[in-house]
Amino acid sequence: QVQLVESGGGSVQPGASLRLACLVSGVTLDSYSIAWFRQAPGKERDGISCISNNYGNTYYEDSVKGRFTISRDIAANTVYLQMNRLKPEDTAVYYCAAKANSCSGYGSPARFQDWGQGTQVTVSS
Repeated sequence: QVQLVESGGGSVQPGASLRLACLVSGVTLDSYSIAWFRQAPGKERDGISCISNNYGNTYYEDSVKGRFTISRDIAANTVYLQMNRLKPEDTAVYYCAAKANSCSGYGSPARFQDWGQGTQVTVSS
């Protein structure tokens, strides 16, 4: 049984940084790719980053490229999302999700079978 637990959300001012963590259990990170999604009020859930199972290749959606960094600690079975230069439009509930094999199609929530409960990130002055 795959379980994912996010942590690290909070309320910050524009320009600040946060690091989210996704603790994964039930599978190993060399067999499952992990993606981060976010969902703002009234909007769809969008995939913003993914780290692949085999080589740890990373992928980013354009709005976060250059500001967010996804990484993993295989020994700890944890995936991180370092978020720098946060903007008010980054405000959302952030979820991590797991899928077997590659990050292919990571932008689509339907590709992912297992989800965490989400963590709120609020960016406001």
